[in-house]
Amino acid sequence: MKKSLLAALTVIPLTALLASCAGASDGPATGTDGDVIKIGVVGASDAYWDVYTEAAAAEGIEIEIVDFAQYPQVNPALAAGEVDLNQFQHIVYLAEYNEASGEDLAPIGATAIYPLGLYSTQYSNVDDIVKGDTVAVPDDDSNQARALVILQSNGLIELTDGGSIFSSLDDVDEQASKVKVTALDASLTASSLPDVAAAIINNDFAEKAGLKFSEAIATDDATDPQALPYVNVFASRAEDKNNKTFQKLVEIYQTTEAVQDGVFAVSGETAEMVTTPVSDLVESLATVQSDITAAK
Repeated sequence: MKKSLLAALTVIPLTALLASCAGASDGPATGTDGDVIKIGVVGASDAYWDVYTEAAAAEGIEIEIVDFAQYPQVNPALAAGEVDLNQFQHIVYLAEYNEASGEDLAPIGATAIYPLGLYSTQYSNVDDIVKGDTVAVPDDDSNQARALVILQSNGLIELTDGGSIFSSLDDVDEQASKVKVTALDASLTASSLPDVAAAIINNDFAEKAGLKFSEAIATDDATDPQALPYVNVFASRAEDKNNKTFQKLVEIYQTTEAVQDGVFAVSGETAEMVTTPVSDLVESLATVQSDITAAK
C-alpha cells in the first residue's frame, strides 16, 4: 500500500470503528432468507469471493454472493430488499444513485480504490493518437466524468467545465479537442478496442478481457487526496448501517489476506486496499450529493 495513499485515506483500527457503533442493532443480522446474508456484486465468479464466503463462515456468518451483470441493477436490488449489502461501487456512483432515486443507501466500510486506465490496440503511446480518432468511455455518469478528466489531462480533449465529477459528453469542446468521444456500457468498452483508437476500461472488465494495467497508455492518479470520492465501499440500507454483523463482514474483507490478495490479482495488480474511516466515507457521500443537488 502506497504511503501517499495512506496519508490521503486515513486508516484507523477497526476496533475503534466498531466502538463508534454504540447503539447499533443488537444481535446477529439476518438476511433476506433467514440467517443467510445476501451480498450483491458484479463479478461473482472472481475467486476471492469464495475465499471471503469461507472466511465469513469461519466466523459463523453464512453469506450468499449474488451476481449482477450490470452496475445499474445492484443498488435497486439493495433498496428493494432483494440483497442485504452490496459491494461494487465507489462513493460518486452511490451519491448519484441516491440523488436520482431518492434512496438513502449508506456506505458502511471501504474496500479499495482502482485507477482507471486508457487502453489501445492501435497505439502504444497516447501522443500517437491521431486527430479525429474516436475514444470510448463508460456511459455511467460517475465513471464517464472520471474518464473525461483522464482524456483532458492527456491532451486528447478539452472540457468546457474544466473537468469535474459532473463532466459529461456535453462538456466536451469538440472544436478544441483532438479526438471524438463515444460513450458505451462499461462492460463493452474492452470489446470496442478493435473499432476505436482507445478506450477507458474499468479494471474488472480490463482483467476479464485479458488486459494488464501495465499496458494502459494513460491513467489517473489513485493516490491523489481528491480521490476519496472514488473509494469503493460496502453499502447497506440506511436502517442497517450500524448493524454489528454487517460491520464484521467489512472487517473480514479488510483483514483476510487471501481476500486482499485476490482483489489485487483480479484488478490486474492495481487495486489499492484501504480502510478509510466510515465517518469520512459518509462525509464524502454527503458532500458529493450536495454538489449534485447544487448542480441541478
